[in-house]
Amino acid sequence: MNQETAGPEAQRVEPVRNFSVLLSPTSRGARLARLLATEQLRSWGLPLSPADQIVAELAANAATHGRVPGRDFRLTLYVVGDTLRIEVADTRDDRRPLLRRPAEDAESGRGLLLVDALADRWGSAPGPRPRKIVWAELGLR
Repeated sequence: MNQETAGPEAQRVEPVRNFSVLLSPTSRGARLARLLATEQLRSWGLPLSPADQIVAELAANAATHGRVPGRDFRLTLYVVGDTLRIEVADTRDDRRPLLRRPAEDAESGRGLLLVDALADRWGSAPGPRPRKIVWAELGLR
């Protein structure tokens, strides 16, 4: 009988996991993005924090600064190896995110500062026109 066995050099291959959803560019859509991301992370057995806060900030930015009436934004979560990648794509490729400090008495404008503090890496990239993608990555180990 012939039998194949994996030698010690064989590596365990972890599946790539992903989740993607279109949401309305509204405050309700931004809240739903956080809720759906939290449930997806929970189903994958991954830590919720700080990913939930990053999703909330990026989704709020998409609903506030990336909004074009009639065009949704997309939330995508990927897990590849030991990295969680969060992507939010909106339809305002002409408005790239800028990291800047707001005035001390400003009531908003701190979202990207939070993302910068919580994520291992973050940035933006052009998507299929007219989209842009704002992404953040978290190490899981």
